[in-house]
Amino acid sequence: MLCMRCYWNATARRASRCNALWQTRTLISHSGRDTSSSLSSRKWISTHVEKKTKTTTQPEIVNRFKKFLDFPSATCNFEQLTNDGPRWVDSRIVLHGYLGSRRVANKKLTFAELRNPALDRVIQMVSVSTNESNSAHQLIHDLGPHTPVAIEGTIKARRATKQKPSDDVKASGNAQLLDDVELHIERVVCLNTFPDDLIMQNDTVFPPEQRHLQIRNDKTLREALLFRSKVARVLRNHLYEKHQFQEIETPLLFKSTPEGAREFLVPTRNPGMAYALPQSPQQYKQILMGSGIPRYMQIAKCFRDEDLRADRQPEFTQVDLEMAFATGEDVMNVVEPTIKALWSSTLNIHDLPQSFPRLSYEEVMSRYGSDKPDMRLGSEIRRIDYMLPLDLITKIGPLLDPIVEVMKIPISEDAQETRQFVDNFMKSPEAQPFNDNPQGQPGIFIFDPRKPLSGLQVFGFEAAEQAEDMLDLKEGDLVVIQARKNAPFSGGSTPIGNLRLALHKAAVAQKYLPPPKGFEFLWVTDFPMFSPSNDAEPGQGGAAGIAATHHPFTAPKTAEDVDWLLTDPSKAKADHYDLVVNGVELGGGSRRIHSAEMQSYIMRDILGMSEERLKDFDHLLEVLRAGCPPHAGMALGFDRLIAVMLGKESVRDVIAFPKSGKGEDLLVVSPTKMTKEQLKTYHLQLQVV
Repeated sequence: MLCMRCYWNATARRASRCNALWQTRTLISHSGRDTSSSLSSRKWISTHVEKKTKTTTQPEIVNRFKKFLDFPSATCNFEQLTNDGPRWVDSRIVLHGYLGSRRVANKKLTFAELRNPALDRVIQMVSVSTNESNSAHQLIHDLGPHTPVAIEGTIKARRATKQKPSDDVKASGNAQLLDDVELHIERVVCLNTFPDDLIMQNDTVFPPEQRHLQIRNDKTLREALLFRSKVARVLRNHLYEKHQFQEIETPLLFKSTPEGAREFLVPTRNPGMAYALPQSPQQYKQILMGSGIPRYMQIAKCFRDEDLRADRQPEFTQVDLEMAFATGEDVMNVVEPTIKALWSSTLNIHDLPQSFPRLSYEEVMSRYGSDKPDMRLGSEIRRIDYMLPLDLITKIGPLLDPIVEVMKIPISEDAQETRQFVDNFMKSPEAQPFNDNPQGQPGIFIFDPRKPLSGLQVFGFEAAEQAEDMLDLKEGDLVVIQARKNAPFSGGSTPIGNLRLALHKAAVAQKYLPPPKGFEFLWVTDFPMFSPSNDAEPGQGGAAGIAATHHPFTAPKTAEDVDWLLTDPSKAKADHYDLVVNGVELGGGSRRIHSAEMQSYIMRDILGMSEERLKDFDHLLEVLRAGCPPHAGMALGFDRLIAVMLGKESVRDVIAFPKSGKGEDLLVVSPTKMTKEQLKTYHLQLQVV
């Protein structure tokens, strides 16, 4: 038998070799490789497994598995031992869990650790060999860490020790060590094996292909998934108990309808026929409103074939709500207390404002350059072109008669430090989009009282003085001006709004500014009902050159907005509302068009949909025609919600099995290329472009 020093030296050498292989694969996995390289690494695993199993005969495999079938049920759990350990002293019990580290005191005495199934608690086990044929004692020596086992033994009181938890306990994510009881081993039942080629240590980096080991080795990932479960439970209970919502499932096999985003199609064996996965349960929940269901909710799966970012996945989850006989105001009055109850019960935060502030789309775009502003950053944007000399306006960009906007960011009280920050930022890749802006590069100045007109001499005397007063400038403040087209706002951000975020992020990363803290909620309202359509966003496929800003079922906000539909639809405002927190759109909703003839008018006469496309909505129009009541609703992005609550940058950190930036699941290797037989079954033909 190896002494402990030899054992751990051998393990460390094996870990070093395997980790070197994994690090090489991890570098490959982060270099944007395609599925073919994923398949090559999959082949590496398969080859390795084959080498381990080639020498094992089939009868041995079968006989070994038969031993796993019959194992004792747990008669106690770690929670019971944690809450009332002394009561279990001298009780004979069975515990389930994973083996941890072990420490050999002498030939007849070994200490080992057992982690509970949730990997957050550890109990010390004591194995005493009374004779050479003690199989339990031998198994504790032979089985490696992370092996699933059933342990039968007797609980004994444990004297407090000053010894720190082992490194292996720390590696399990600072699992809680039970300090008043221990388990004296009498029987060990091995439930599976943990292979030697898999090394799990505190600093092991697992590639996406081993997401299961990422989750098992990373306490924060497991806690995020448990937190996600808790939030779902709180939401369901609150909406049911406080607001009388009923959870109703809607189908995942839907039909293709032009709502605004690209869809995933599901072919069938009927030639030319396909389902579409729902972008949201939007139409089904409106149908429920016409079906006598007063309040509907669902934690629903949705699918959109769109470009992926940190806050987007091709499949995602949303908390879906709809209320009959309701307006947008009614929906907001339900969502606000739900959010506050959620923050209170899961984050122990009770000081959210009585009501969330509300700003119109025009206001947030003009003041923050974004329709989902992070209010914690300050740095409001002001219009300044009326102050500036004409020759300066002509120099900052190619636009004729532009709008010029200004903002300040207090980087440092030392102008020289701010200058150094600007130099570093403008040379970084993050500055490239702003340097290449076809509407003109930003004008960047440092307010420095030691310089002529405090560094704003190009503004001219009068404009420099007005800017100093308007922005309340202090030494070291960064002053930015940016031109944009003199046109109504459209889209989600402006160049200076994007620059505001980039500069703040860089200033925090370089420790000039502290990271923003807390939660700042905001309702953004009064969105334009329609926006110009473009090739990047397919919209609803109409011929009018415009698309519904959100979806074609959104109602105009006021009677005046209804009138604009007859004369200038671009001026009509929608009864749409987004809930924003810390620069993240948690969700959006609207009052719906509940009149069949108005819905048909919007689609045909405003959006210019063809009669053939209109037929795709016959089912909805028929429901609205049958006395459907006024209704409104909302959807909260559940993945984003969890990420924001936990302070995560990416929704991938709060999803069990997320897709990669290319939309691939590298663990199971999907999507997969369709075979000729599959294509034939679904009457499809592959066309190579």
